[in-house]
Amino acid sequence: MHDDRTLVEARLKRVLQERVRPAVHPESVPLEVAVWHAPGEPVAVAEGLAAASAPIAVGDRWGAPWGTSWFTVTGTVPERWAGRTVEAILDLGFDENMPGFQCEGLVYRPDGTPVKGLNPRNQWVRVGAPVEGGEEVRLHIEAASNPVILDYHPFLPTRLGDKETAGTAPQYRLARMDLVVFDEAVWQLVIDLEVLGELMAELPVESARRYELLRAIGRALDVIDLQDVGGTAEAARAELAGVLSAPAVPSAHRISAVGHAHIDSAWLWPLRETVRKVARTASNMTALLRDEPDFVFVMSQAQQWAWIKEHRPEVWAEVTKAVAAGRFVPTGGMWVESDTNMPGSEAMARQFVHGKRFFIDEFGVDNDEVWLPDTFGFAAGLPQIIKAAGSRRLLTQKISWSRTNTFPHHTFLWEGIDGTRIFTHFPPVDTYNCSMSGREIAHAATNFKDKGVARHSLAPTGWGDGGGGTTREMVAKAARLRDLEGSATVTWETPAAFFDKAEAEYAHPPVWTGELYLELHRATLTSQAKTKRGNRRSESLLREAELWAATAAVRAGFAYPYAQLDRIWKTVLLHQFHDILPGSSIAWVHREAERTYAAVAGELEEIIGAAQRALAGDPAGGTVGGTVGGTVVFNAAPHTRAAVPAGGAARADANDAGGDGAGVSGPTAREGGGYLLDNGLLRVEIDERGLVVSAYDLAADRETVAPGQAANLLQIHPDFPNMWDAWDVDEFYRNTVTDLTEAEEVTPGDEPGSVRVVRAFGASTVTQVLTLPPGAKRLDIRTEVDWHETEKFLKLAFPLDVHAERYAAESQYGHVYRPTHTNTSWEAAKFEACNHRFVHVGEPDWGVALVNDSTYGHDVTRTVRAADSGTTTTVRISLLRAPRFPDPETDQGLHHFHHALVPGATIGDAVREGHFVNLPERRVPGGAEVAPLVTLDDDAVVVTAVKLADDESGDVIVRFHESRGARARATLTPNFPISAAIPADLLERPVADPYPGGEPVSLRLRPFELVTLRLVRGPVA
Repeated sequence: MHDDRTLVEARLKRVLQERVRPAVHPESVPLEVAVWHAPGEPVAVAEGLAAASAPIAVGDRWGAPWGTSWFTVTGTVPERWAGRTVEAILDLGFDENMPGFQCEGLVYRPDGTPVKGLNPRNQWVRVGAPVEGGEEVRLHIEAASNPVILDYHPFLPTRLGDKETAGTAPQYRLARMDLVVFDEAVWQLVIDLEVLGELMAELPVESARRYELLRAIGRALDVIDLQDVGGTAEAARAELAGVLSAPAVPSAHRISAVGHAHIDSAWLWPLRETVRKVARTASNMTALLRDEPDFVFVMSQAQQWAWIKEHRPEVWAEVTKAVAAGRFVPTGGMWVESDTNMPGSEAMARQFVHGKRFFIDEFGVDNDEVWLPDTFGFAAGLPQIIKAAGSRRLLTQKISWSRTNTFPHHTFLWEGIDGTRIFTHFPPVDTYNCSMSGREIAHAATNFKDKGVARHSLAPTGWGDGGGGTTREMVAKAARLRDLEGSATVTWETPAAFFDKAEAEYAHPPVWTGELYLELHRATLTSQAKTKRGNRRSESLLREAELWAATAAVRAGFAYPYAQLDRIWKTVLLHQFHDILPGSSIAWVHREAERTYAAVAGELEEIIGAAQRALAGDPAGGTVGGTVGGTVVFNAAPHTRAAVPAGGAARADANDAGGDGAGVSGPTAREGGGYLLDNGLLRVEIDERGLVVSAYDLAADRETVAPGQAANLLQIHPDFPNMWDAWDVDEFYRNTVTDLTEAEEVTPGDEPGSVRVVRAFGASTVTQVLTLPPGAKRLDIRTEVDWHETEKFLKLAFPLDVHAERYAAESQYGHVYRPTHTNTSWEAAKFEACNHRFVHVGEPDWGVALVNDSTYGHDVTRTVRAADSGTTTTVRISLLRAPRFPDPETDQGLHHFHHALVPGATIGDAVREGHFVNLPERRVPGGAEVAPLVTLDDDAVVVTAVKLADDESGDVIVRFHESRGARARATLTPNFPISAAIPADLLERPVADPYPGGEPVSLRLRPFELVTLRLVRGPVA
């Protein structure tokens, strides 16, 4: 049989494009348009509605970059249209190929009531159905002239990404402002033809169903009078009714469609614009929900809900009605869809604390599902955090973007580092912007990896990022696909309903253990170093602020700043969004983030200072402990530091007398040039180039640096990835490397036991101070880089004389092991990975740690030396990049880093030294000894938070985990009266019977186990 599909497809495409779609609006009349351009930042709705406007014509240009224009459109429905459906078509100058990445609008009635959003695929506003004729129409449009950053050539540098450099040239041309007749029959015919044509294109050539569709489409096209489409639309639809009513086969794949609009909380637009994107989309979706009874829409990111509540109360009112009806569904339970690789342990926990609490407080909704479609990989510690937050399911899609290996499952159990398993689904539709096209639906069915044992998948459906969400066309297509032969079936459902079905049918899903590594976007671990430093510093300061404020509240009656800490946490969590912390946003976002982090640091320093002063007492008079004069040393780290207990404070004289008494000599001159440092524990040789050629562990009688090589070696690579400049680093970058060995200056430093090294290269300079502190087997390396390179990648290398087939990198509440070899494509793909405070490389009896105060990206490679057949394991810290898109000035300027080389380190040593570098001691005038609120007798059990309970009861919350990957027995002793110690989840809700008060709490922890205890203050009952 001859296959006429190609001919029918070509005919269908032309008839739809040139005749049928235009006939949806067979008559039109122009609207009158006036505009007011807001002079600065967006204004309140009332101000925009009241502003005096001037006439503007279709075809005129409007909209400076990042500007706001308020359009007023007016007109009268013609009397001859009585009894017909009428809409307004409001085209601001859209490019339909780019929903979400250009101008947008929100339509208001004259009384300020929001109607719906305007977007490239959603330009209509219903006027009446039917109209009487003669109605006066008056609508207002708050239009945002956001510039196009991600164009068809998406990686060209642009200055449009910052309002300060974007200029004032108008970006758009007003395209259409009309009242139109809407022909329902023609519109339905368009959907019929699109659904059947797209399905036909996906069916195999030998399929009888394909020929049924081909013939039915051909008959329908024959019936259409191209000069009277409206008059023949119903007859054409009748030719299609038979094939549209044929039911799907019982074994068809089943898709749960979920209305969705993935909105990046900042990316190619600033935070303030996301506030408006969310309001536009929410207005669009509440309007669609009113028109479509089967439709369900979900929205994640509690921050975005909070923005609507705060900034758009008129939109919030409609949203809350739809939530109450069960149609507009809060999902995900996180404050934002954050990056999950780089946030620290407590920050990752607080994403769930603040996200879930918002939905519980506002709507009584406690989500089981975590919704993270677009995050750049998933840390191995996340499953137990999800469980500890009271959730048990995860949805993501991003792993389908991996470039090397195809993930083997779509529905599976994900096992984290402590053994916790989370039911996880990757939608096989391979997009979080599904449009219900036949190609997408067919791909979901054929791509599904778990056929034979499962047949349900989920399709997040709608345009994101301000594209307007789900459209009425998508809903109409889904209705036809509900039960259609040759297609997967489609039903609108909530994520909870989908997961219930998926779990029920898949009793024994496969298990994936360890991190979900994305084989793409690896450079996001390094781009925008100042943003990453701001995040790490904020996390550390928040830990200190909570610890000392809680201690001062219990010990000295200090007023715990509940509301202030809550606000600051939410600010820090917002900036962990997966395009802010990863460094993949426009310049405006990162410039603003730098200011925000500075303000956060200022507030937290004030809290810390006030709490410590309350604890330390008056150095010249009476104190909390009755002691007079002196200095008090505070230690926020979870390990004892000299004579200062973890989480407590001691007088400086006691602290300064602590330690093992080892001093430090030098720097002394080294034969051949350079300097020698020695503190009795570690002997370090720094050669005339400022490179570390020896770091000798004196107790172990062991060299750290690989023979013939040098550590503290700065290396620079060209860095021009094939795509996604700020996001990606491709493996071929390693093919070319320049070792920066020339030094301008190698001299003794200003403090004892230090050497100062200055280098110049390109247009940049590096100043390093290498210090061997007394009493510590640790070489501190403080690096200042004045960076002015372009498309370069700067690394700091440490070739180690260690034979290791794997290494450990700290992650949330523990660490993950990664191979140093490349036996398979899975290992080879991990050529750039994430760590938190440390990387550890070790043999069974001896190891080396590299700790840091703000870097995340690194690589570890292993080579065999020809001279002695020994193994060199090289750890390289990623310091800086210089991509030009989307921020052409990425990382330009001054940067500071603190790293430390720790020879002879165990995992426990790496944990301790990592905390010490990130939580330096503080000295405050006073004379009081400050006992920790709690003590633990096993250093393997690490406290990550001490705070007062969020419910303002005064109870103390302590969170801790086993940090070394082994079982632990520990005793927690509260150093204040408690009536009970209650095991709790992250939201501080009881999860088990309490331990009795008045006695220490005996604990048994499995490897990496996370525990939260609520210590109820008061006398023992």
